[in-house]
Amino acid sequence: MPLRLNLIVAWIGILLGFGSGLVLGLFFHQENWLGGYASLKRRLYRLAHVSFFGLGAVNLLFYFTALQLTRFGPALAIASWAFIAGAVFMPICCLLRAHFPQTQLLFALPVGSLLLGGALTVAMLHLS
Repeated sequence: MPLRLNLIVAWIGILLGFGSGLVLGLFFHQENWLGGYASLKRRLYRLAHVSFFGLGAVNLLFYFTALQLTRFGPALAIASWAFIAGAVFMPICCLLRAHFPQTQLLFALPVGSLLLGGALTVAMLHLS
């Protein structure tokens, strides 16, 4: 089971959230940085930053939930990998979309992964 990897991904995400916050904070005072405060590019950078924390927390919560669901073998493994994939690909998709508008549909990858992980987790909790 990749459960321990969810725990590692959670803490790496939190650390990347701290680091990306530092980098973003160095430039926030520049009014026109990344096109200005309301620009799509700047909003996507902020979304990538927040996704590190949010999806780190999701992986952390999944890790502790999964400790109670050990009898679900394949479904548990799929959910685990789905949450990992969502945490990895969401900030990447945000940054790609910020610079390459035609990559918008790539958001289906992390969002689909997270929906799959969440649905499987709810189903396993319901069946346990």
